[in-house]
Amino acid sequence: MASDGRRQQARALVTPADFIDRHPGELLGRLQQLVGVPTVNPPGENYDQITRWLTHELEALGLETRRFAIPAAKARAVLPAAQHAYPRFNVLAKLRVPGAKKTIHFNAHYDVVPVSGRWRHESPFSGAIAGGWIYGRGTADMKGSIASLLTAVRALRVTRATPRMNLEISFTADEETDSALGAGWLVANAPISPDYAVVMEGGEGGTVCCGHNGTLWLEVTVHGRPAHGSTPEKGVNALEKMSALILAFEDYKRDLARRTWKSPEGKTHRPTVNLGGEFGCGAGAKINTVPAHASFTIDRRVLPEENHPAAERELRAFLARAARQIPRCRITVRKISENYSCFSEPTDPFFGAMARCVTRVRKQPTRFNVSTGFNDMHFFSHHLKIPTLGYGPGGIHCHAVDERAKVKELLASAKIYAELLTTFAG
Repeated sequence: MASDGRRQQARALVTPADFIDRHPGELLGRLQQLVGVPTVNPPGENYDQITRWLTHELEALGLETRRFAIPAAKARAVLPAAQHAYPRFNVLAKLRVPGAKKTIHFNAHYDVVPVSGRWRHESPFSGAIAGGWIYGRGTADMKGSIASLLTAVRALRVTRATPRMNLEISFTADEETDSALGAGWLVANAPISPDYAVVMEGGEGGTVCCGHNGTLWLEVTVHGRPAHGSTPEKGVNALEKMSALILAFEDYKRDLARRTWKSPEGKTHRPTVNLGGEFGCGAGAKINTVPAHASFTIDRRVLPEENHPAAERELRAFLARAARQIPRCRITVRKISENYSCFSEPTDPFFGAMARCVTRVRKQPTRFNVSTGFNDMHFFSHHLKIPTLGYGPGGIHCHAVDERAKVKELLASAKIYAELLTTFAG
């Protein structure tokens, strides 16, 4: 009997961090389940399947959970026609803590980018584990964060550790495109009332993210005039005009490179532009035809200190001016999407609390960074105007072949989330 009592006492003294360390298979099994559902966006595959699974997992952890289907009319108004057959869903879970006065919201997206190339393991969706890494599309960006958070909540439940704040969790769609039907829809329509938010990417390791760059995505179409390939002088070659327009961007790039801004960690950021992530020749293309259309995309990264509408006006004015200087160059410009930048000076106690959690778990100093890539932080920071930070397990080769996350980082993130939930009360 005494022996049984000691065993029960030992079990009662297990902390959430102890539980996470002793049960790595739980976290990895969840991540393999997540990676095994190819939620590729575009077009938005298997959203129904993964959100049903996520809803079941959250309910099993004792959270009140709802799955929101985006109305078809809303989806059709936002999505390209090729994606209308792929429904969108968002998941929201809540846990009310008796006596808690504040609410913390954790957010992650479950969609992933398409796959290409030859991967080290049999399938990009295998979740294969080797050498301390777990491989697969989404392991780093950002299903690993989902698995870490679910494991953290599980650890609190098993060890009977009580969060010090009410908890909201959202798993949302379409971050890999523009989040309009994901986090954007959630912030505008779902019954949430957070005081603080953690978007589980942007910061990792010993860095906590307090902001990110914005994006402006445009498509430029150059209009020529078709002609027979044997008499090119009778046409206007859209490809040649587009090439001249692309070369004109060198002056614009040099101007951007002169603009600098320093993040809290002392890193110098500059606005950037990437041309031609997507480009094409339009309908009617043939080897013996003068091309009548040519198009390319522009990815302009907007610094947190820049005015986003002003950056767009400047870019459009540059395009119009450059086209006028090229004989017979006629263009149209279409906005594909945009995501605003955000930045918060990490002075709120929330940032300090997260930094201390990271330091305690990782046993190293913590810094604050600003991500060059965008994420969904701005919906909470910019629109809800609440203290928002980014932190997750990260990984390597995001959006590339052999994407993978380090097992020890997944476990560390789970412990950091659990630590934050049990030590910070707002």
